[in-house]
Amino acid sequence: MKIDAHQHFWQYNAVRHDWIDDSMRVIRKDFFPEQLAPILLANQIDGCVAVQADQTEQETDFLIEQASNNSFIKAVVGWVDLKAPNLVERLAYYQQYPIVKGFRHILQGEDPSFMLSPEFISGISQLANFGYTYDILIYPKHLSAALELVKQFPNQPFVIDHLAKPFIKEGTIADWKIGMHALAQHSNVFCKISGMVTEADWMHWKEADFTPYLDAVVTSFGFERIMFGSDWPVCLVAAPYEKMAAIVTNYFSQFSIAEQEMVFGKNAINFYHL
Repeated sequence: MKIDAHQHFWQYNAVRHDWIDDSMRVIRKDFFPEQLAPILLANQIDGCVAVQADQTEQETDFLIEQASNNSFIKAVVGWVDLKAPNLVERLAYYQQYPIVKGFRHILQGEDPSFMLSPEFISGISQLANFGYTYDILIYPKHLSAALELVKQFPNQPFVIDHLAKPFIKEGTIADWKIGMHALAQHSNVFCKISGMVTEADWMHWKEADFTPYLDAVVTSFGFERIMFGSDWPVCLVAAPYEKMAAIVTNYFSQFSIAEQEMVFGKNAINFYHL
């Protein structure tokens, strides 16, 4: 089974989605499962993981609703307030929806110190009790704090979204590579091969631009802890789904079928318990 381990749905709202600026106006509209379904079919992908884009429980409920009506949505990574005093109650509430596999906060919009605050640490400590995963969405400047976080929770499944958004457009790699390698030393940390085109030169990227970053992730995480994700529809600001997917498909074509199957499905299935 082939899985797209990272994509989004939304009913566009200018206030709620204010992060979609003028440069991204191509995605200033609704994106629902009926739009993604034929794209997945055309790319021979059997299912997907729907990830939160808005930081409310209403977002989590919206994704649950989409999944209930579309069987190709195999998992939901929702949002819940990890700092809330009633967090345990809210995590218990979502246990009634087996489609919810984990949670995410948009840490890239926070100071690195946010993820090391006592309240956030306390929240993360509760996830494993309910069998939930955690998606870490960060920039390279957050890598040191992310390392301090994961060190405290060796039994919590974490996945780094979008390779931690390296500066592909600028071609800088050294510090990011060191930070990612350090995270990869923890066997409970995975990495999504996703979101790369939006970190490159949107109009002029070449497949070769991504090779050093893919090499670094494969070397650090191995084939057992990396998974393909499209980041659709955000990827559309820089590439249609087919071209974005081709970058990853072409790169991994040099490896064995068994290794490709891990990247394009098995690892996501294992990580999210699909």
